[in-house]
Amino acid sequence: MIELTHVHFAYTTSAAIVSDVSLSVARGQIVAVMGPSGCGKTTLLRLVAGLLKPSQGSASLLGSALPYDDAKALRTLRTQMGMLFQFGALFTDMSVFDNVAFPLRENTLLSLEEIKTVVMSKLTAVGLADVAEKMPSEISGGMARRVALARAIAQSPKIMLFDEPFTGLDPIAMDTIAQLIREQTDSLDAASIVVSHDVQETFAIADYVYVMHQARILAQGTPRDLLASDDPFIRRFVRGATVSEVHA
Repeated sequence: MIELTHVHFAYTTSAAIVSDVSLSVARGQIVAVMGPSGCGKTTLLRLVAGLLKPSQGSASLLGSALPYDDAKALRTLRTQMGMLFQFGALFTDMSVFDNVAFPLRENTLLSLEEIKTVVMSKLTAVGLADVAEKMPSEISGGMARRVALARAIAQSPKIMLFDEPFTGLDPIAMDTIAQLIREQTDSLDAASIVVSHDVQETFAIADYVYVMHQARILAQGTPRDLLASDDPFIRRFVRGATVSEVHA
């Protein structure tokens, strides 16, 4: 569903931000890209979304090369892609309902009644059908992130991208978002990438993990594999989690 092969990215005069990275994501799988701040993981997500074009290497989605130079084809491809931006990025002057309806109004020919049905079903899926008419300023940060997730899944995407979905949330909200990511990936049979540095929440839902450091993939494997690693950096990075907390 998603495949990057020896991808390299750098701005014209800067050092590599992503260097020789290869990864793949299968249908129904959650793959985490983790690492410290500044290691290149969010840039990697932008490459998958077609927001940036690799300097070298190749990227494909749904079995075809990403059409970086064809704006129309890229826009069509993005209708099969849902993205949860860091901090949610809701439109502050739109209601919860209108935020979730936005991609449907922009990208489909659904009737008003059909849009209402889809929006309410997605809000129900994230447990927020009762706040449809509220404004983003009237709901909590955790609720706003769930609304953003409802918007990301509005078109039942085949590809889902999550940029630091747990940042700024309290432990209960973090756990709720993590479980919703797992549930929606499973229910949509989608391929999901979660970019995060939150070890415990991410390891609890990820099928496979790539750890980046200084623009490269330093290690990869299942959460259990990484918890058993002898590499000093990996051991330090995952020190907050225990084997019993992962896929218990």
